[in-house]
Amino acid sequence: MPQHTPTAPVCRDCDGFATATITTGLQAADGTRATLRITCPTCKGTGHTTPAAARVRVGK
Repeated sequence: MPQHTPTAPVCRDCDGFATATITTGLQAADGTRATLRITCPTCKGTGHTTPAAARVRVGK
């Protein structure tokens, strides 16, 4: 039977699309366009979140 690796949960803020390239519309003298590369600050560009630590109940 093939072994399946568990998948990490997808980041809820970027839905797995962690990096986007945006064209600003400004054109340089050589004809190229300026672009901005934006990464998701929540998952830091991975597209996945780490599982939350297990809660520990203290007391009665």
